[in-house]
Amino acid sequence: MSKIRQERTAEQIQFILSELFLREVSDPRLIGITVTQVLIDRELQHANIYVNALGDEEREEEVMAGLASATGFLRGQIAQRLDLRSAPVVRFHWDPRLRYAEEVNDLLDSLEIPPATDDAPPADVVDAAGE
Repeated sequence: MSKIRQERTAEQIQFILSELFLREVSDPRLIGITVTQVLIDRELQHANIYVNALGDEEREEEVMAGLASATGFLRGQIAQRLDLRSAPVVRFHWDPRLRYAEEVNDLLDSLEIPPATDDAPPADVVDAAGE
């Protein structure tokens, strides 16, 4: 399978799941989750789907349980909406990258870096004497 088709299929799966979570899935455990990335193998048989509940890291266990119970429905919807011989086996994973980014931002905010002073002239400015 071509790399382009693999990437396009992953994007389509991400779009389909995002729409399903937004409009059709009624499980309250799955409200407000975001599909952050879909990785699919070359044969389009296995998809690793990364999700996160933006700003609510404590919901990881609850969301993963909801996804486990909805996997069959979600795979069926993917099969209906994609033109594939068989729907890929889907595996959901919690995406920790947002938590890591938040930790880095907190760390940067905690640094006490003094602001730059405007006392020194810019390096490219030469005084009238040419020094």
